[in-house]
Amino acid sequence: MGPGETPVLILCGGRGTRLQHQGDSIPKALVEIGGMPIVWHVVQCYLAAGFREIWLLTGYLGDQIEKFVADAKWPEGARVECIETGVDTPTGGRVAAVSERLADRQFCLTYGDGVSDIDLAALLLEHQRGGSPVTMTAVQPELPFGVLDLDSDLITCFHEKPRAEQWINGGFLCAGPELLAELDSASVLEREPLEALATRGQLRAHRHGGFWACMDTYKDTLMLNDLYDRDEAPWRRW
Repeated sequence: MGPGETPVLILCGGRGTRLQHQGDSIPKALVEIGGMPIVWHVVQCYLAAGFREIWLLTGYLGDQIEKFVADAKWPEGARVECIETGVDTPTGGRVAAVSERLADRQFCLTYGDGVSDIDLAALLLEHQRGGSPVTMTAVQPELPFGVLDLDSDLITCFHEKPRAEQWINGGFLCAGPELLAELDSASVLEREPLEALATRGQLRAHRHGGFWACMDTYKDTLMLNDLYDRDEAPWRRW
């Protein structure tokens, strides 16, 4: 299955409580970057890579997301739809809610608040060739503070906001029925389900060294808007 036949699930149920200025009146997925909701940018990343079937798994204030999707103009052939999965449903539970509809198909999965310049079509192909049930994008985020090298009480080197040495979940995944088998309505995707796959050696990493950002705080929103306004948004590949 290529991108055109592979459904993309985008988790859009979050409240955005740490985005204080807007998080209590609109769902996190609708907080705007460059005049368009962050989830629109995520969808566009997939559409630009050749994907055509997009499922937005909604929760908190999902009716607002549904209205946006209905009113937005999408490219010809794109099928973008909202699927209500419950206000307080955890991440894995949202995926479990559409497991019957997925049947035995492979799928892509990500969050509605993260953008990247990752080659999503190449990620899918790598997943298919790798043979693991789940492939997760691994990234090294930029640290929010400068880092010091110390020799006793002498600073020998100063690094302004370097990349973290550890790898974290970058949020762009490819998976199949094996992941669905680990899920139920109470599952938190990032805990037992993925931990179990990792313990069994069934969770493969795709290391991405390019741009990646998660809109987790108001400061993140300002940073992403600034990049977009300067026409320097690396994730804009459409």
